[in-house]
Amino acid sequence: MKMQTQDMKDWRGVDTPNKTVIEGHYITLEPLNAARHAASLWQKYQGAEENWRYLLTPPFATREDFIAWLSAAQVAEDTLYFAIVEKQTGSSQHPPHTALGIISYLRIDSTNGVIEIGHLNFSPALKQTRMATDALYSMIDHAFALGYRRVEWKCDNHNQPSKKAALRLGFTWEGVFRQHRIVKGLNRDTAWFSLLDYEWPEHRRAFQQWLAEDNFTSQGKQRHPLAFFRRCP
Repeated sequence: MKMQTQDMKDWRGVDTPNKTVIEGHYITLEPLNAARHAASLWQKYQGAEENWRYLLTPPFATREDFIAWLSAAQVAEDTLYFAIVEKQTGSSQHPPHTALGIISYLRIDSTNGVIEIGHLNFSPALKQTRMATDALYSMIDHAFALGYRRVEWKCDNHNQPSKKAALRLGFTWEGVFRQHRIVKGLNRDTAWFSLLDYEWPEHRRAFQQWLAEDNFTSQGKQRHPLAFFRRCP
C-alpha cells in the first residue's frame, strides 16, 4: 500500500487510553491488578523462564518479588498493563478469572496519535492459541478505535519469534535501530515495525474472519491461517 499524504491542520490529538476492560472474542483484557491476577500469573509462568529472555526484568525468584513488580506495574504512569483472561465458555480450559499473560500499551504519544504495544509475556497456556492472537487484535483494534494513527511494535533484533509475529499480524518492518539500548548488561539492536490507521480496515476484516468460530475445529485448531483471509477479497 502506498504512503498517503495527509493534511493534518485540523488534527487535535487523541485521548490517552483509560484503565478499562477490553472485550475480545475469546479473551477479556482486564487492567492489571496484583490482588486479582498475581496468583494465576505466578502459577502459569512456572517453568517458563525463557519468557523473560528479552524482557526488561529477569525471572522473579520469589512470589513476593513478582507481586511487588505487579503492584508497581498496575500504577505505572507511562505504561498501561492488562492481564489476558480467558472468557468462560463450554470449551474453556481454565477456571474463571484465570490470567494467562500480560500485555501493555506504552510510549503513548496522544499528541501525535502514536502508541506501542509491548511488554508481552504470554504463558505456555496462551502461546500459539487463538486467544493470543485475539489479545493482540483487541489491543490494536482498541487503539485505532480511540483515533490513534500509528501502532508500533518493537523488539530485540535477535528475537525472531517476535519479529515473525509482527509480520503475521500485519505490521510493516521499518528497520533496525543499532545500539539502541543496553538491557541486562547486553547491547540491544531494536527492530521497529508499524501499522497505520488507513491500513487497519483490511487487516481488521482478515482478523475477524480468522477469529470466527467456524475457522476452528472442535479442538481449537485453525482451518485456515490468517494470511489466507488477507488473500481473500
